[in-house]
Amino acid sequence: MWGRNRKIAVDSESLAASEGVLKDAIRQARIESAERTAVVVDLRDAELARLELLNEALEPLFGEIPPEVELFDRGIARGDPPRLWIDVIAHVVMGRDKRQYRFVQDTRYGRKVLAESNDIAQIVEAVTHYVASRLVERERALATESGPAAEEMRHDVRIVWRRRRWRLLRAFVFGLIIGCVALFAALWIVAARLPN
Repeated sequence: MWGRNRKIAVDSESLAASEGVLKDAIRQARIESAERTAVVVDLRDAELARLELLNEALEPLFGEIPPEVELFDRGIARGDPPRLWIDVIAHVVMGRDKRQYRFVQDTRYGRKVLAESNDIAQIVEAVTHYVASRLVERERALATESGPAAEEMRHDVRIVWRRRRWRLLRAFVFGLIIGCVALFAALWIVAARLPN
């Protein structure tokens, strides 16, 4: 009996010694994890800083856009990865090396890279070209809306709405008639089953 307690005492001493080693290993692993997290945060902050520099370089360009043009909504999204949005479908994101700017546009066929460079001036030039082409597209769309084709389209829309209105009215009246007939049929059946 005494021998068993002695063995348990020896095992608890080795367990306490191994717990100290494990505590040190866990502490070291936590320190390494915190250092890696700090590096990731530093990289993200560097990305945001570069995008903010580009945003400031684009300020004169967006200052020239007339206030009634609401195509562009520039701003930095602090997601993963951070992005500088130019409009709803185009944005600038940092490349894998976190030093290269990538100006991309989302199309119905996938993402299209419009420009890629380490130089802010080249990206500003690409964004300027993109903004100019979007403004020209807007002008063309507005020019075609005010012609005779637009008036003809409005006339066609009115005719379609009139037809739809009459169809709805006919469907309502037909449903009302069917409902009344069904109600009278149900009352007739119930009346026929009642004893005199």
